[in-house]
Amino acid sequence: MTEGSQPVPQARLRALHAAPPRANGRFVLYWMTATRRARWNFALERAVGLARELQKPLVVLEALRVDYPFASARLHRFVLDGMRANERAFAGKDVFYYPYVEPAVGAGKGLLKALAQDACAVVTDDYPCFFLPAMLARARTDVRVHFEAVDSNGLLPMRTAERAFARAHDFRRFLQRVLAPHLAQPPRQNALARVHLPRLPGLPGDTSRRWPRADARLLGGTPATLAALPIDHAVAPVDLEGGAEAGARVLRRFVGERLEKYGESRNDPDSEATSGLSPYLHFGHVSAHQVLESVAAHEGRSRAEIGGSATGRRAGWWNMRAPAEAFLDQLVTWRELGFNACVQVPGYDRYESLPAWARSTLAKHADDERPEAYGRARFERAETHDELWNAAQNQLRRQGVIHNYLRMLWGKKILHWSKTPRAALATMIELNDKYALDGRDPNSYSGILWTLGKYDRPWGPERPIFGRVRYMTSANTRRKLRVDDYIRRWSSQA
Repeated sequence: MTEGSQPVPQARLRALHAAPPRANGRFVLYWMTATRRARWNFALERAVGLARELQKPLVVLEALRVDYPFASARLHRFVLDGMRANERAFAGKDVFYYPYVEPAVGAGKGLLKALAQDACAVVTDDYPCFFLPAMLARARTDVRVHFEAVDSNGLLPMRTAERAFARAHDFRRFLQRVLAPHLAQPPRQNALARVHLPRLPGLPGDTSRRWPRADARLLGGTPATLAALPIDHAVAPVDLEGGAEAGARVLRRFVGERLEKYGESRNDPDSEATSGLSPYLHFGHVSAHQVLESVAAHEGRSRAEIGGSATGRRAGWWNMRAPAEAFLDQLVTWRELGFNACVQVPGYDRYESLPAWARSTLAKHADDERPEAYGRARFERAETHDELWNAAQNQLRRQGVIHNYLRMLWGKKILHWSKTPRAALATMIELNDKYALDGRDPNSYSGILWTLGKYDRPWGPERPIFGRVRYMTSANTRRKLRVDDYIRRWSSQA
């Protein structure tokens, strides 16, 4: 793909404060909050464009607070890995990268406001869920210059659709009808290539003294460094390294070694066929456009060769082989369906967002006797009677992920063993948001709600507890898949 100079598509821009850029400001500020990467980043590209127009320096602020919901050593370490990778990526470029790690609750308050007072304009990331929309709404009172949010989340600008979709088939058909022009407008791989901007020697003394730049020790995320921060240390870091460099390695390994068996083996826990990309997509370390580019190159396809009739079928539209088509349906249809819900559905993560038929059938069976009824603490500790479910929960607690297929079973059994469907939803969200590296994400909320009937249809026969919501059992899973090695690997709680 050539490094063009076309502007960022208007469909990806959202004005938060419509004042024109201030010509007498000292710099353009990119407040990096969700798209935490130096490449394939529409928001960075937009900030670079403004800085070039105004002939001003560019400042990139990437901050990490300590009081976000479920703040833990696990999540902090993964983000810090990414900040360290970004520091390397920006080194030697015409950009002033400013990583800030909050040492105590509230210590970072005022930093954005102080920088915005000196800025010509502020650009940030547009991310539709968790605490970020509320954070942007509050920031509008602090940023009194030109302020805009940029959507770098998926292949389709997330506000293109004007309604929420109840079924994946309908959303897939919509994608197939409208996606091709957006594929022709990808972000630049390197927005700073062949760009020359004025250099900023440093921030004003008061700013850098009050909010010191994170040094190499802090960005290293060592146990001692993390121990000094007021975050949850019971949720420990995992071996998986975060950051754009690590994400690119995972992508290369998947395309080069695993993609061929993805279609047939991705549901098998003992077969390494899944992509492993979801944590990197969640934290913005890897771009969906970057993933598509890699898969298309492997398949010998250009973006211009992608596209066909809008039938809504899972296979055929991408003009690639079956394994690639199966993977892209997950990357695009199912992932971006979650973004669609977050944009279009108030309370996208609440019980009330379930379709009426699902709420009706679950209400009808809400008083059915449960074969087991576990509280959240026993679920969390993997203390059920089911060794396969316990293994999945232990993988979540210890590795920060659950195998894709077993995550569906994990949710279905929480419904089966909870006192009420609402209690089941609350347990799933709590455990996933707390432990999963890819939690707190549009895709994870849509996946959790799928276990209660969202994006699905009524199934028969009608069963106790589930009613007409799709039913899954550990026994059937064990008949379909090889799970013995998986259970042995994750049976221990240690």
